[in-house]
Amino acid sequence: MTSTANLTRDETAARAAGIRLKTVDVEVDLRGAVSRDAATFATSSTLTFEASVDATWIDFIGASVDEVTVNGAPQPVDWDGSRVRVNGLAAHNVVAVRGTGRYSTSGEGLHRFRDPVDDAVYLYTQYEPADSRRVYPVFEQPDLKAQWRFVVVAPDGWEVLSNGAEAAREPVDGGVRVAFAETLPLSSYITAVAAGPYRRVDGVWDGPDGPVPLGVLCRASLAEYLVDSGDAEEILGITRRGLDFFGEAFGRPYPWGKYDQIFVPEYNLGAMENPGLVTFTERYVFRGAATVAQHEGRANTILHEMAHMWFGDLATMRWWDDLWLKESFADFSGAYAAVAAGGFPDAWVTFASRRKGWAYVQDQLPTTHPIVADIPDLEAAKLNFDGITYAKGASVLKQLVAFVGEDAFFRGARRYFAEHAFGNTTLADLLDALEAESGRDLREWSDAWLQTTGMSRLSVSRDEDGVLTLGQSDPRPHRLTVGLYGFEGERLVRRGGVELDIAGERTTLEAPAVGGVASIADLIVPNDDDRTYAKVILDERSTDAAVRALSTIDDALARAVVWAALWDATRDGDLPAARYLEVVARHAPAEENAALLADALAHAHAQFAIGHYVAGADRSAGAAAWLETAWRALWAAPAGSDAQLAWARAVGAAASRSDGRAAEIAAILAGSAPAPEGLRLDPELRWDWLVALAATGHAGMAEVDAELARDGSAQGRTAHRTVLAARPDAEVRARAWHAAWEDESLTNDHLDATIAGVRAGGRRDLVAAFDDEYFARIRPAWTDRSIEIARRLVVGLFPASQSLDAVDAWLAANAGAPGALRRLVIEQRDGLARDLRVRAAQPVA
Repeated sequence: MTSTANLTRDETAARAAGIRLKTVDVEVDLRGAVSRDAATFATSSTLTFEASVDATWIDFIGASVDEVTVNGAPQPVDWDGSRVRVNGLAAHNVVAVRGTGRYSTSGEGLHRFRDPVDDAVYLYTQYEPADSRRVYPVFEQPDLKAQWRFVVVAPDGWEVLSNGAEAAREPVDGGVRVAFAETLPLSSYITAVAAGPYRRVDGVWDGPDGPVPLGVLCRASLAEYLVDSGDAEEILGITRRGLDFFGEAFGRPYPWGKYDQIFVPEYNLGAMENPGLVTFTERYVFRGAATVAQHEGRANTILHEMAHMWFGDLATMRWWDDLWLKESFADFSGAYAAVAAGGFPDAWVTFASRRKGWAYVQDQLPTTHPIVADIPDLEAAKLNFDGITYAKGASVLKQLVAFVGEDAFFRGARRYFAEHAFGNTTLADLLDALEAESGRDLREWSDAWLQTTGMSRLSVSRDEDGVLTLGQSDPRPHRLTVGLYGFEGERLVRRGGVELDIAGERTTLEAPAVGGVASIADLIVPNDDDRTYAKVILDERSTDAAVRALSTIDDALARAVVWAALWDATRDGDLPAARYLEVVARHAPAEENAALLADALAHAHAQFAIGHYVAGADRSAGAAAWLETAWRALWAAPAGSDAQLAWARAVGAAASRSDGRAAEIAAILAGSAPAPEGLRLDPELRWDWLVALAATGHAGMAEVDAELARDGSAQGRTAHRTVLAARPDAEVRARAWHAAWEDESLTNDHLDATIAGVRAGGRRDLVAAFDDEYFARIRPAWTDRSIEIARRLVVGLFPASQSLDAVDAWLAANAGAPGALRRLVIEQRDGLARDLRVRAAQPVA
């Protein structure tokens, strides 16, 4: 970003103080998008606003600004590439800006995608936090809301969509001109446009104020997996139940008219909550087998985005400091609604394992920040869409619900929306509403949870008399339960629990409260119902019990807490990586929860426990042993089960570092040997296995080209790039490494695929020569490329060296580098330092 593109909190607050925005009329002309060399489009905005200042600026990043008029009078174009200066403002103003925008291939702004299957072109927008200015001139800040009227000119035969319902359509030369109904007040970052020959399924939600049209859309070449397969009906059903649930929970029905949900290619996020036009990644369109956990994950995302229709869209944070006011609440609400209305009763289990795991990792970085963060500018905002803002915030809200009670929490939410609908809010506004309904003073709670960093560590110690003492580091107020488990034969059975509120460093647990069994508890699990946010430390006896019998614990939520505790101990170097792999090998085959199984396998596989934490001398043997574990479990898993699919994916990951089963995998892919009974060799699994074969030198061009002929889809072509880059040849990896930095024609997905190939198999020996060049390139890349592309390069190609010297030297020499870039480098340094520290702590084999 240039300096003027990187908007700051202070200057946008000053602009908002002098501007009261009313309406924005936008027209974009997309008729030329189908041309092979299309790069730009015509765009214009007319902004109506009141002003108490005589000059301001309008944000626009594009190819040109061609005309500016202020209250009917032309003004000279004063544009620096990101800001259009306007002068001579009156009390009431109509300012029109006409220019030329650029299509995007990075997923920022108006993304243009050409489907290799049928040559069709698809367009969609993605703006958060500040990319609507790449598509039309706007006031790019969340606290200048407007009512928007969109007009889109597009080729004939295309679906054309925006936030509002279609209001008029007329033919024009070479296409059609579509006008949309005026929206209710919206911030610029949640406006949206999509256009292309999308296929759709229509539905209706019978809301309390009348029927609401629903739509589910995807590319034509994916329609067989979503539209024709009937999978869209599952999405529509979740949507109807969610709209019922949230309307009642938040005290007002869905306010935005129609509800389209569109699955789009090369998407940078999981989804985005644009009212009336929610966008989703195509990864949620399942081209093959999908586990219950995958369906649950999609439902959770649908409900997360739906919660934003209230938290974020109806009541919007004033600036990005309070991003948590929408993301934390949506993350919490997605899991809550998945249980209450989505049909997925284990959603809190997945949350405990996956979302909180993300938060725990983020919160231990040196760049951790409070949930209510200090966000001085847009670069900082872009990087704050992280595990703190989403998952830690949601975890803390779960604790808040326990603290004030569910009824009071939802009454407070209803009051909040009643008082702030269509406005902008801060932390104090929400706390006021919750305090009014709960009768509790939440300022101390807010100080302890929302405005601090890090996490408490919860552990239980036993004395000689069997007395248990709960300790916590970094003390905070918690409402939690300590679960006590004992062996009955080879099973761990819950014998009781102690429910309590704590705030200090040490609390004695009274044995009578649990029937006197405390002294004989084999496994003691603080927070076994996962109500609070804290790192759980198991004592030695409990660790031994978990290693022996983790999978026999009946309650999946308690198992999630224990799995997480063991993984945290491994990451801290307190549990040897080899012992963690032993736990996974013993208990993952018996794990009945698909999400817990998938997470355990992901933590164990070659790119994590083995790739990061096993000492180098033991890594090859560890990788070979893990491949054998995964291979045996694959063949033993029930035919067609979620477990079978999870183990098949684990085989692909393990086989990228060890070639012990390369011949069998190649034979199965070639059809000359049978696959395990019931296993669907869908395109994604085939490509995963082929990447593994390529990374170990067991796939030649004939096999690679044959697979591309079998799957010539966009996804197949992207995977093909990874396979080509993954071949274990120094020249191949060098070409891919340089292409990642230098080939600006690579789309966001193609860049990811190239980086994945460079990293495949952990072949450090093939890329170590580029370490110095990496550090020479990252700062220019940050300046010259979009922040989305630059972030992928900085993170994806960070050198996994055996020393911190090079990264420390860069940090010392680049104290003046942009803060967001330094944050990424510091985080990568911390990961490398942890790897080196944990490897050094491993016992000698």
